[in-house]
Amino acid sequence: MQLTLPKSTQLTVPKPIKIISRLRFSFNPLKLTSSSKIKPSSYKLKADPAFVLAAVQKNGRALKYADPELKADPAFVLAAVQKNGRALKYADPELQDDPVFVLAAVQQNGRALQYADPKHKADPKIVLAAVKQNGRALQYADPELKADPKIVLAAVQQTKQFHHSLQVILQ
Repeated sequence: MQLTLPKSTQLTVPKPIKIISRLRFSFNPLKLTSSSKIKPSSYKLKADPAFVLAAVQKNGRALKYADPELKADPAFVLAAVQKNGRALKYADPELQDDPVFVLAAVQQNGRALQYADPKHKADPKIVLAAVKQNGRALQYADPELKADPKIVLAAVQQTKQFHHSLQVILQ
């Protein structure tokens, strides 16, 4: 049996570019939502190393949805903070305390300093790296370092909004 459409029925086919662009956004094995957060539909995916690694390489903050074991795995956390330094927030506290991970995080996004252990907020090397990446990271530094001329100068030079840096310094 062959299906025939009445002549009055007109089929329109979208242009190929539109089809490709729809496929790219509607079919995504990482289940990215419009805000780029990964929400696995299964606990198995949260614990699947291949899935989580692919997810954090796409968006470091996807670490938020990972299984706690993977949040404590140095390889996954390093991949996440190198993609988005603020992923440090979701790392295991032991790794948040590790200067290697904190330094990697603040080099990618200086504002990741807010998620670091307080002793790292008082470490001149880490704070300097943070303010060189984002001058506004100065607000998360230890009060003593907020008065360090070298760090303040680096923050002011990096920050396009000079007045904001001065407000942070004067606090």
